[in-house]
Amino acid sequence: MAVGALDDLDTSLLAQGASIFTALSGTANVVMQLSRPEVGYGVKDSPVVEGSLFGNPSRRRRTTVAFLAVAVLGSADERAAYRNAVNTSHARVRSAPGATPAYSAFDPELQRWVAACLYRGFEESREHAFGPLAGAERAEFYRQGVIFGAMLQMPAELWPADREAFEAYWRAGLAQARIDPSVGAFLHRIIRLEYLDRRVPGPLLRLRAWLVTGYLPPELRTAMGLPWSGRRQRAFDRFNRVVGAVVRRQSAERRTRLFLAALEDVRARRAAGEDLLGG
Repeated sequence: MAVGALDDLDTSLLAQGASIFTALSGTANVVMQLSRPEVGYGVKDSPVVEGSLFGNPSRRRRTTVAFLAVAVLGSADERAAYRNAVNTSHARVRSAPGATPAYSAFDPELQRWVAACLYRGFEESREHAFGPLAGAERAEFYRQGVIFGAMLQMPAELWPADREAFEAYWRAGLAQARIDPSVGAFLHRIIRLEYLDRRVPGPLLRLRAWLVTGYLPPELRTAMGLPWSGRRQRAFDRFNRVVGAVVRRQSAERRTRLFLAALEDVRARRAAGEDLLGG
């Protein structure tokens, strides 16, 4: 299937995963993505420093939310425009000849892993808010998730055929995850908010580490050296139930307002002829 063929995909069900849960679990999702060594080194050593978390944290946050907003709420034209902007940035992200691990931001297999992590995050966010997906609804939610790969130029044929095939792919991916000391140190710096370059209160850092650890799969908690326990899991489950009850009472517009604001910014930049990733 040609790149762009899915730009007009209806993602109205997938958009139910866009809520505060997506923001709360965002850093854990970054850890998931970077647990693939090629992705980890591609991000850590990226030459696109003007768009990196440590080089320009406000821009990085804005463009990340905008990517998700355009993927699940944007029009076909907006998806194509944002994909083109991302491609321009990604063209610079490739390893030096002979480097290990070798990587390229245009590697379809790496794009599939990143897309799978994003999908997993949206699925869990949706289920925390509205309960488990099942039957035809689960199948359709998953089918719409291919948009994350499409936004990254992943060939649609690489998306696992159904939710059961995805689960097998996901479990295999976690079993093969490798976070070496260099990438691990980079991720711990992110968890500690060191990119803000200012002192962050201890209680906030402890809460952040708790959230990141809670939203991670057990395999990656171990890989990151993050302690967990049954008591912490029970507290984490209670936290998600409380937040989920709040999300369920919100209108769709209020629930997705962070993403809608990001989408409006993309539209304003396009109307002004500005760089969608700039600033």
